[in-house]
Amino acid sequence: MRNHEVTTVQPLLNKDGSLREPGWSRKPVQIYDRNLVKASKFRIKEWDYYIVLAEDFGIALTVSDIGYIGLQSVTLFDFTKPKEITNTIIKPLTLGKLRLPTSSQGNVHYHDKKLDIDHIVSPGNRNIKCEFREFALGKTLTCDINLEQPDADSMVIATPWSEKKTAFYYNQKINCMRASGKVNFAGKEYVFNPETDFGTLDWGRGVWTYENTWYWGSGNGIVEGKPFGFNIGYGFGNTAAATENILFYDGVAHKLDDITFNIPKDSYTKPWTFSSSDKRFEMDFIPVIDRAAKTSLGIIVTDQHQVFGKMSGKAVLDDGKVLEIKDLLCFAEDVHNKY
Repeated sequence: MRNHEVTTVQPLLNKDGSLREPGWSRKPVQIYDRNLVKASKFRIKEWDYYIVLAEDFGIALTVSDIGYIGLQSVTLFDFTKPKEITNTIIKPLTLGKLRLPTSSQGNVHYHDKKLDIDHIVSPGNRNIKCEFREFALGKTLTCDINLEQPDADSMVIATPWSEKKTAFYYNQKINCMRASGKVNFAGKEYVFNPETDFGTLDWGRGVWTYENTWYWGSGNGIVEGKPFGFNIGYGFGNTAAATENILFYDGVAHKLDDITFNIPKDSYTKPWTFSSSDKRFEMDFIPVIDRAAKTSLGIIVTDQHQVFGKMSGKAVLDDGKVLEIKDLLCFAEDVHNKY
């Protein structure tokens, strides 16, 4: 059954390391246990990624332990210029030493001589603090952001790979978290307004095959006076059980089928479109900035295009209600990895 919803609280993995029940959930009912993973420490991927956006600016923060290396990254966006500044710290052979939590409700702490990041989770709230010394221009970036997390649906996906039984992708996306707080850099203060600004968490754990290309898009805003968000994506693993395509409206999830990213072949900054097999997500996308990054470290290769822009079109809820989307700030990405 396509878009099979998992509702049973149970271990994520069988004793042989395979996924117990591929599918999607509104909450992380399947429990991740690193000790049940049947793979080398080099192959285990664990990450917590937050992105918080306002109309004119935004910040993204990554804490990750992907086995061979740890990648800790902060990006500051200025959509008025437009420009972005990214600084990344690479630690070799982390191999689980960062001790990232086994659930999205756990706290995250990362500290070295240049960077301090803390994610503190409490009932109904996520606090993100960061101090990145010599982030750029010899200057320090700091942030202290609160994300309000209501008791609402999220997107949780458990996806296997056909070619390797012990490979899996377990991921939760939490959209529509109202953002308050601020970022300071180079004498400028960026202040988030919870009436209009939102954050998203991308929490993931898994074991991947060596080479993958994925497409992912996400955005939040206010539509007809209520919080609206979406998560779309494909290309990663065997999605026969469920897609990760979903709408959120006033805290309720509305599941979608397949979605295609129609990206211009000659430029990521030309207009895109998005189309859906069920005709429930039909959008035009006008890019503002392409956060392009390419890394080649021997067997580790990443080629990323995370494109931010404005989306307009229609989204259809489960009951047939049509939401008209106009100039919603969001992003969509095309990422090719070998690691």
